[in-house]
Amino acid sequence: MEDQTWQEQASPAVHKRVQDSFDRQGLMAHLGARLAHIGHGRVHIGLPASPEVTQQHGYVHAGATSAIADTAGGYAVLTLFDKASEVLTVEYKINLLAPAAGDHLEAIGTVLKPGRTLTVCRLEVYGVQSDGARKLVANGQQTLIRVDRTPG
Repeated sequence: MEDQTWQEQASPAVHKRVQDSFDRQGLMAHLGARLAHIGHGRVHIGLPASPEVTQQHGYVHAGATSAIADTAGGYAVLTLFDKASEVLTVEYKINLLAPAAGDHLEAIGTVLKPGRTLTVCRLEVYGVQSDGARKLVANGQQTLIRVDRTPG
């Protein structure tokens, strides 16, 4: 997936499937996270900085940072599968590189190696200032498994 196909927008059907699934996630709604980009093998999630997602020093909590990274990777993978498939995280490793500060965070999940059963993603989280300045605050890698979609 290292080519530039991730810059392409997902088809309307894939976009709708990903958005509908994302809208069912209680945690993302609770955090205030939103899908910012749905591409082929790449998804961006934005999380506004707010008191509800900060830790005691005023930075966005590592749990919120990790959650949006994990979710971005999962949906990046889902863009590559048909509607009969879902994905679940098998494992992920995240490195917190700097305090998660900014007007909002942007998590980017990018498929590195798609597979029939297991897929590997790169995870990046940026702190974004109101003037557009960006700083990488976390990065990681994730493995996901394709599972058959359950009815309902």
